Amino acid sequence: MIRLGLLFGGRSAEREVSIAGARGVEMALDKNRYQIKRYDAAKDIDKLVKDSPGLDCVFVLLHGRYGEDGTVQGLLDLLDIPYQGSGVLGSALAMDKHLSKVVYKDAGINTPDWLHLTGASLADEEAIKKRLGLPVMVKPCNQGSSVGIKIIRHEEEILPGVEQALKWDDEIIVEQFITGREITGGVIGLDKLEALPIVEIIPDRAKYEFFDFEAKYKPGATREICPADLPDTITKRAQELALTAHKALKLSGYSRTDMIVDEAGEIFVIETNTIPGMTPTSLFPQAAAAAGLDFSKLLDRLIEMAIESKKQNRD
Repeated sequence: MIRLGLLFGGRSAEREVSIAGARGVEMALDKNRYQIKRYDAAKDIDKLVKDSPGLDCVFVLLHGRYGEDGTVQGLLDLLDIPYQGSGVLGSALAMDKHLSKVVYKDAGINTPDWLHLTGASLADEEAIKKRLGLPVMVKPCNQGSSVGIKIIRHEEEILPGVEQALKWDDEIIVEQFITGREITGGVIGLDKLEALPIVEIIPDRAKYEFFDFEAKYKPGATREICPADLPDTITKRAQELALTAHKALKLSGYSRTDMIVDEAGEIFVIETNTIPGMTPTSLFPQAAAAAGLDFSKLLDRLIEMAIESKKQNRD
């Protein structure tokens, strides 16, 4: 029997999402195969450290800061416990919206143009208008689930949008706004990577301008189509981009890359998630199910890869 720790909760803005994910994962795990212990990262880290010699693997269900940014991954590496997904470097790179876009650009991945703003540059409205025009997206550099993100359509909205993003991070990006179809592409595997079917995300356009926090988590707010109804050439290209992003960011095990397809069929990579949502109806599990891997089997595979990856690193 595998002694498995579920690490969830934490202190980020996505705490409740993480707790819900942990409930779904625990329900789906085979109780004849796993002995499960639960750890809330906001209060049980000392307990996790104490229990670490008796754990075979930790399943990380944290999102955002202190969970998806490499901090917890570093702790688990120090404790020599296998965990699913990417390590410190890949997690940190993918979490930082500016650095991930630098990596995308270096790898030849098409991503919307952007400005990285810190310090005095935060109030430089002219630089924003000259470089990017309007509309733009203002985003905190290190948040997930669209927390703190705002579309800016008019000049007088720039500074309020920047101020809102600064409530979540002291670094932000201002990004060219791309109109089009929102899609996401999952990748799974260690040495041999598999691109999963593409999912199209369709928020209720009468209520949501983009796939924001409420559109992500409010029941019925968004339709998801998997496999996405796209031309074969676009589907193939989106899968290639998901694989390229996964490799360029030095990720491991699994990831999910969000993209937009514009009216001309050009694909723009927006960001890559290293710990995608993990309920049976979340985007990554939907794509895995379309590839023949139901939720319980998906969890088994992620745990198996975590243990195998640790063995490879020890050899």
